[in-house]
Amino acid sequence: MKKFLVSSLIILSLWSNFAIGQPAVKLPAAVKPAAAKPEYKVPFVNRKLANGLEVIVYPDSAVPIVTVELDVRNGSFTEPPELNGLSHLYEHMFFKSNGAILRKEQYLRDIGQLGITYNGSTREEVVNYYFSTTKQYLDTAVRFMSDATRSPLFDEDEFAREKEVVIGEIDRNESNPFFYLNRTLMDKMFSKYPTRKNPLGTRETVASATTAKMRTIQGRYYVPNNSALIIAGDVDPANAYKLAEQYFGDWQARPVDPFTEFPLAEHPPLTKSDGYIVEQPVQNVLIQIGWHGPSIGKDNAATYAADVFSYIITQPDSRFERNLVDSGLATGVDFGYYTQRNIGPIVVTLVTSPDKAKAALKALYAEMAQFDKPGYFTDAELANAKTILESRDLFDREKLTEYVHTLGFWWSSTGIEYFRGYHQNLRAITRDDTNRYIRTYVQGKPHVSVALLSHESQTVAKLTPEDLTGN
Repeated sequence: MKKFLVSSLIILSLWSNFAIGQPAVKLPAAVKPAAAKPEYKVPFVNRKLANGLEVIVYPDSAVPIVTVELDVRNGSFTEPPELNGLSHLYEHMFFKSNGAILRKEQYLRDIGQLGITYNGSTREEVVNYYFSTTKQYLDTAVRFMSDATRSPLFDEDEFAREKEVVIGEIDRNESNPFFYLNRTLMDKMFSKYPTRKNPLGTRETVASATTAKMRTIQGRYYVPNNSALIIAGDVDPANAYKLAEQYFGDWQARPVDPFTEFPLAEHPPLTKSDGYIVEQPVQNVLIQIGWHGPSIGKDNAATYAADVFSYIITQPDSRFERNLVDSGLATGVDFGYYTQRNIGPIVVTLVTSPDKAKAALKALYAEMAQFDKPGYFTDAELANAKTILESRDLFDREKLTEYVHTLGFWWSSTGIEYFRGYHQNLRAITRDDTNRYIRTYVQGKPHVSVALLSHESQTVAKLTPEDLTGN
C-alpha cells in the first residue's frame, strides 16, 4: 500500500471514540472488468532546472487556488543515532526567521494573505513544506518558499522554543499505549539501524540538538539537486517554471549527491522469527507481524504486486476477511505494504480478544500459508483490486491541496517516473506476480511479531513468543 498502512487506521479507530472513514462497501464477487478502460494518467508535467531542482506542475483551474510545496529527500532514513529526530526538528524551524525577514522585504506584507494553510511534515523518506493560497499570491508563496529554504536564520530563542514543542510531541506519542506496538515492531525489524525508521526521534537527541546540527542537515540535504518544487492548482505551467527559475535558479547545487557521500544504511535481513509481548493498559489484544518487503530500485515489480494483493485480501468479501473477521476470531485485520526506497515493511495487524488470541493467530498463519494457492482469490477480485486502486487515486485528485503531498512522497521515495507509470503497471499485474511477491517476502520468511495487551489480558491469553511467530 502506498504511503499509509491501513493498520494504523485500525489502531486509531480503537483508540478513538470516532469512526475513521466511511463504512466498507461490499463489492459483488462476480463483477467483470470492462472490455476497455481509459487510462487515467496523472496530468502533471515536470522538468529540472540547471541546478538539479525538480519542478513538478499539476494544472487544474477548477477553483482559483494554488498549492506550493517543497519536498526534500530527508527524514529518518538519513539519520544516524546522533541526528535522530533532527529532520523533524528542522521542519519545525522552516517557517521561522529567514533572510527575507531580516532584510524586511516588502513582499512579506502579503504573507498574512496566504492564510488558507501552511505547514510541513516529516516522514521516513521525505520532508515537505507547503502553502495553499489564492492564485494571485502564487508569486509571494514561491518567493517565501525560496527564502525559507535557502536562508534560514536558526534564531537561538526560536530554536529553544521549537525543541520544547517537538519534545511535547514525543511526550504525547508516548502517552498513547498504541504507540508502543508499531514502535517495538519497527525497532525489532530494523534492529541494527532503528533510528532510520523513526521520524519522531527521541527526547534525548532533540534536547541535545544544536543550531550547528541544523546547519549540517541544511548543507547535506537542503540543496536543489536533492529537492523538488511542486505547484498545483490554477496555474499555467510556463508561469510556474518561470517563477521557479526566478526564485530558485541561482540556488547552488551540491557538488556531490548527498546519498553518494552519505549512503543509506543497508538493513541486514532478518535471520530468524521473533515474538515480543508488550504490556500496556489496552482492552483488546493487538498483534502486528512484520516482514522486510521490497525496496524501490531493487524490486519495483514486487511493489506493484504488493499493492494489488493488499487490496484483494482486505476487501470485505475476501476469504481473508471472512475467515478471520466474519468467523468471530478477530474484530479487525489488515495486511499492507508501505512503499519505501530503503526497505518497505509488510505488516499484518490483527485485533482480537484475550480468549480468542491463540486461535486467531493460528487461523491467521493458516490463511497466510494459502495466499499463493489456486483459488485463494478470484479473477474478478484481482480485477476489482486494480480498479479500486485506480479509483482511489482519481478521488484523491479532487483535493489538490492534499494531492501535492502524494506527488512529493512518490518523487522522494520512488522517483516521479515510477508514479507516472504506476497505473499502467498495476493493470499488468497477474496472479503469478502476486504469488512471486508472497513467496519471496512472506511465506516461510523470518518475521517479527509483537502483541500489545494488558497484564490482565495476558493472564487470559497466555501468549508465548512461539504463538506469535506461528511455531
